[in-house]
Amino acid sequence: MKRRKFIEHVGWTGLGILWVVGENGLLTSCKVGNSEEQKLSNSAALSFVQISDTHMGFDKPANTHVKETFTKAINAINALPTPPAFVIHTGDITHLSKPAEFDQAKQILSQLKAPLFTLPGEHDTIGDRGKAYSEAFSQKDKKEGFESWDHSGIHFVSLTNVLEFGDTGKGKLGQAQLDVLSKDLARQKQDTPLVVFSHIPLYDLYPQWGWATADSASLLSLLSRFSSVTVLNGHIHQVIQHTEGNIRFSTAASTAYPLPSPGKAEKPAPVKLPENDLLAVLGFRSVEFVPKNDVKIDQHSLA
Repeated sequence: MKRRKFIEHVGWTGLGILWVVGENGLLTSCKVGNSEEQKLSNSAALSFVQISDTHMGFDKPANTHVKETFTKAINAINALPTPPAFVIHTGDITHLSKPAEFDQAKQILSQLKAPLFTLPGEHDTIGDRGKAYSEAFSQKDKKEGFESWDHSGIHFVSLTNVLEFGDTGKGKLGQAQLDVLSKDLARQKQDTPLVVFSHIPLYDLYPQWGWATADSASLLSLLSRFSSVTVLNGHIHQVIQHTEGNIRFSTAASTAYPLPSPGKAEKPAPVKLPENDLLAVLGFRSVEFVPKNDVKIDQHSLA
């Protein structure tokens, strides 16, 4: 995607992780706040933001004011000293795929200053396989749920894995999307840094709860030849890090409500916390990628 088309393509924003791509092609993320102003001003070329699992329309005891917590995140991203080049929302924008929920999400996002890419979560495709989602957030540039673009020497890939659930409840990419991805990656050099986005984790994080993608082995085979791959997803409402070779996985916190840690409950249902504790588990993280594949990670809440 050429830069001009890229700028025309996107038009929304949000909060989660602020990532900066330096001259060495490695990803660095920075804590939101005035203390990071100098760090951001010295960064090169590209920064971007990830948000996830905003669940507009959710109104249960785990959080009866998801609009307010989402707005709190928006205010923080608007205060960034260096605007991101784009924002990626990794799914579950809404809770029940209702048109009113998509409308409210778009109204909130319209207050923000940077462009946005989106991909659907399973909550965005209830009953219509994502028709309402597609109408709310134009998907005309996607093929088989796949989208890719280049910026500042980095190749970005957005994948959809919420339309083909099996009996296990795992996500699935499907062969058609994998074929499109294979052709896309064949044009990339081995040392091109890759950033891959999805909603459901792209490895077996906790298959018992469906926190996995059924055909992820085929995907990881395509990614394995690249020297630096970062995979970012949502779905599980908490931060869990995982590494396989040169592929680094990181799940994101939600701006709506927490879910239990893997295996710590009968099922992955929203967790009710005391009001004063809720904001402490909602928010974003800052991650710094440094030479020799060392990774420094700091978590930041909305509290």
